[in-house]
Amino acid sequence: MFTIDQIAAAHSKVKSGADFPNYIKEIKQLGVTHYETFASDSRADFYGANNFKVCMPAKFSPIAVSDNCNVEQFKNDLKNHQQGKTDYLTWRNDTAKSGIEKWKVDLHQMTCTYYDTKGNEILTENIPQ
Repeated sequence: MFTIDQIAAAHSKVKSGADFPNYIKEIKQLGVTHYETFASDSRADFYGANNFKVCMPAKFSPIAVSDNCNVEQFKNDLKNHQQGKTDYLTWRNDTAKSGIEKWKVDLHQMTCTYYDTKGNEILTENIPQ
């Protein structure tokens, strides 16, 4: 199965949202089936077959995630990030301000779903292949 070091090596190549599809391809080849990333501190849980799980510890000091979800602002920030206009740290701060608590990437469905602090699905996008 995959290791945190392998995930970290793949993630080190990501400079903006424009790099996300290649990152997804690489970790899928490692055996990742899905993962969740938390905006508050960027910790992430990666899952593989047979309930295999590895946890990437927090990368940053915690920040508050707004309890009020601003969907339109989030969509605008997401578009900017996907176009490579923002780096990851900016993206993380933007999602927290917009009330996005976490995102779940499903490598079978090739989707990324964003959730607010109440657990509501805010947006599901297809990942470009």
